[in-house]
Amino acid sequence: MQAIILAAGMGKRLKELTQNNTKCMVKVNGVTLIERVLRQIEKQNVSRIVLVVGYEREKLKEFIATLNIQTPIVYVENPVYDKTNNIYSLALASDYLVAEDTLLFESDIIIEDSILDMLVEDPRPTLALVDKYAAWMDGTCLKLAEDDSITAFVPGKKLNYDEKDAYYKTVNIYKFAKEFSKNYYVPFLEAYQKAMGENEYYEQVLRILTMLSDPMIKAKRLSGQRWYEIDDAQDLDIATSLFAEDPAERAALLASRYGGYWRYPDMLDFCYLVNPYFPPKRMEEEMKASFHELLTQYPSGMRVNAQLAAKNFGVHEEHILVGNGAAELIKALMENLEGKVGFVRPTFEEYPHRYAEERSVSFIPENPDYSYTADDLMNFFADKDISSLVVVNPDNPSGSYIPKQDVLRLAKWAGEKQLTLVIDESFVDFADEEDSSLIYESILNEYPHLFVMKSISKSYGIPGIRLGVLASANEEMIACLKKDVAIWNINSFGEFYMQIAEKYKNDYTEALVKFREERKRFESELSAIPGLRVMPSQANYVFAELENGISAKELTQTLLINYNLLIKELTSKTGGRNYLRLAIRCKEDDDRLIEALKKELSDR
Repeated sequence: MQAIILAAGMGKRLKELTQNNTKCMVKVNGVTLIERVLRQIEKQNVSRIVLVVGYEREKLKEFIATLNIQTPIVYVENPVYDKTNNIYSLALASDYLVAEDTLLFESDIIIEDSILDMLVEDPRPTLALVDKYAAWMDGTCLKLAEDDSITAFVPGKKLNYDEKDAYYKTVNIYKFAKEFSKNYYVPFLEAYQKAMGENEYYEQVLRILTMLSDPMIKAKRLSGQRWYEIDDAQDLDIATSLFAEDPAERAALLASRYGGYWRYPDMLDFCYLVNPYFPPKRMEEEMKASFHELLTQYPSGMRVNAQLAAKNFGVHEEHILVGNGAAELIKALMENLEGKVGFVRPTFEEYPHRYAEERSVSFIPENPDYSYTADDLMNFFADKDISSLVVVNPDNPSGSYIPKQDVLRLAKWAGEKQLTLVIDESFVDFADEEDSSLIYESILNEYPHLFVMKSISKSYGIPGIRLGVLASANEEMIACLKKDVAIWNINSFGEFYMQIAEKYKNDYTEALVKFREERKRFESELSAIPGLRVMPSQANYVFAELENGISAKELTQTLLINYNLLIKELTSKTGGRNYLRLAIRCKEDDDRLIEALKKELSDR
């Protein structure tokens, strides 16, 4: 068996990274793509490696000569690499294709070693490596039969996204039997190139072959193995985190992304917090039905969106502000506070991060659960020189919850002390207590010094839309903040969501019931795992302490590397203690985390 690597292209989308080097010379974690794949291929004991080169080919040859690759390397030159596509490059190597069984690679793919092992070890002679289609993928897709026969090759430009669940993406790595290349692929390749020209792609020939009664080629399905195609700088950034060898570095790189984990194959995110049971399918369908209008037309301005939020929450338009997520509103509010501000720690760090440390006064609960009451806060801050107090309820990450009547006592106390009280109730809908929200016109009017923040993203499970609200009867401050944020600070999708949300209130209520049931089950299952102390939570996450010797950082890295599960470790928030925050998802996802934790913790 031999290997052929197509490496003639210019990689223009990588811009300055390929200004003076071919695409496969781009480095991922300090190692070039070409070095990585050459060393992977050499482990398979192939007879030779055929490299089709073009752009900056002399630099590429000189670099490969320094690698001490023992397998013989043959170079095939494509002198018109800038005028042709990969069908021409592969045609230049057709004499080699028909001479021996072949592993065929494109040079912009990075894979883990196990992928090549499983492809070579599969007894089937001719295979196309494929993975289940995901939203980050681009290019040619396949449809497969149960026996791995390829029923259709679908070029990227012809994908029907309504059928995306039926698609598999080609990884652009193949195994061709000598007989397949000689009797099928190369003759069709020559005919197709003659008819269609040299500016085409070799996958088109495979598409034609699948129309034969016995095309001979089958699909080899991946099942969670890591790979990535690097076409631009963002692909390179993702590949860097996906293939970081040091577990600590990989975990840190992923955590620093703050989302976007749908671009990572088969990863489950137990770090970021949403509602797993809302929105309902019908709401999604209603939004899809208006997708064209929402995509192509401007949203309304701040005044209209404040009206929509006021309608949804039953307050006056002058008493509510809509934000591009709660994060935008937190920034605007904290920048308008004066004097010293009281915080509970640990908490959602966006609040203290937005305020000067020298003007911050922190209350840290003196118990291992980090729980506290309204009386604890009033007692601690009674003699502190603060002008404002920020409380997240339920708190993040502890899940500690102050009942509504006690929050109102806190509001009364703050009023008597002439303090601005900021209550973030982003997670309050998940609490067992019914009607726990403070966003009522009567409450706002009774406590004009009260500001209530709510992340719509978290409560309603729509983080991609980016919505949050801030409510207060302090009309002067609300008006000031409305001037502070952009007039079009939310997009049409967010506006439309608020327009239709009222119709789905019953669905939301049912979703919260389902969620509370799953939280109870999740807490119970976690509590049965040795060495994991679980604290009661009223939010959509669980706060837990590791007690069996493994560190929170070590467990986080293990779950990420071995199970593709991303969790939040809280070492930096808890003075080095081994605490975790585990988001609550649906039962199927939660069970995957539970089983992984059992395996890692039960034997310690």
